[in-house]
Amino acid sequence: MVRTFFMRIIYLCAMVDYIVVGLGLAGIAFCEQLEANGKSFQVFSDTSQTSSIVAGGLYNPVILKRFTLAWNAKEQLKLVTPFYQKIEEKLAIKIDFKIPVLRRFASIEEQNMWFEAADKPQLNYFLSTKILKNENQHIHADFGYGEVLYTGWLDTKLLLKCYKEYLVEKGQCTTASFDFEKLKIADEFVAYEGIKAKQIVFATGFGLHQNPYFSYLPLNGTKGELLTIKAPELKEDNVIKSSVFIIPLGDDLYRIGATYKWKDKTNLPTQESKEELLEKLDSFLKCDYTVVDHVAGIRPTVADRRPLVGRHPKHANLYALNGFGSRGVMIAPTAAQHLFEAIEHQKQVHPEMDIARFTKKYFKGN
Repeated sequence: MVRTFFMRIIYLCAMVDYIVVGLGLAGIAFCEQLEANGKSFQVFSDTSQTSSIVAGGLYNPVILKRFTLAWNAKEQLKLVTPFYQKIEEKLAIKIDFKIPVLRRFASIEEQNMWFEAADKPQLNYFLSTKILKNENQHIHADFGYGEVLYTGWLDTKLLLKCYKEYLVEKGQCTTASFDFEKLKIADEFVAYEGIKAKQIVFATGFGLHQNPYFSYLPLNGTKGELLTIKAPELKEDNVIKSSVFIIPLGDDLYRIGATYKWKDKTNLPTQESKEELLEKLDSFLKCDYTVVDHVAGIRPTVADRRPLVGRHPKHANLYALNGFGSRGVMIAPTAAQHLFEAIEHQKQVHPEMDIARFTKKYFKGN
């Protein structure tokens, strides 16, 4: 009797194709797939996860600390420009800025390492072999710079703000927190808060560890902190990557980052990380500045440095889109496309990011 009554209530719910939980870079990328393919959807997004909001926003195909190519970078970069350009046109905003990333060399040895990396087949497309002379008197860079090609900066804060406003205005976004106890799962649909959907996708960043259906996944979470400084004398138009990066934001403002902490899982900025960033910045910046902002967030990182994308092993209409770490700007468009095609066209999710790789080891049948 109870189940019969429950099913009658469910069938009275408004019907959509998808419920999307979370509206960071992953959630936005998946909503773009849905909208482009004429799918109806409803988004639930609070502000509990801040990693996309406080992200550095760089897209850069090369891991400059080790001079190695980021995972799947070429495929990801093919989608970056058209994906964000489409959003710019739709929302009438400017968020994608093509800015060179210059790797500061601290020694002749680092120059040599750069040239060795540039000779590798995977990297020669992305690394310029011309050493650039430092022309900014306020930056100590006697050994010059190496330039990474096909790089840029995304204003993630503006993107998230405007995209949420866009969906709220259309009545497609609810800003209340998602309550898992209210989620009802049937064989062919899910229901939540008066909405019935064929599928539900969780794109909640580090919040995935609180999800009772996907908490088995090994999402570690790495805290990152960023500063914003005002430096009127600096006048730098390039991204400078040294022990920290400097990203020009305009109006003499620059973003400085980032830290990597594995134990602290709060979104609160710390004095320790602020001092760490300033000490590294002062080792090569030679002008006065003022700290005007300090933010923190938990990156959704995974032990094998691959995203978490795919279907729940037990519930066929539950999906995860997560685990982008510090490279969400680049990964999100590609990962969202892979997931959409897997759901709608039964295509294989890239094996290296399919959550099926963890099913046998971690899933206990929840």
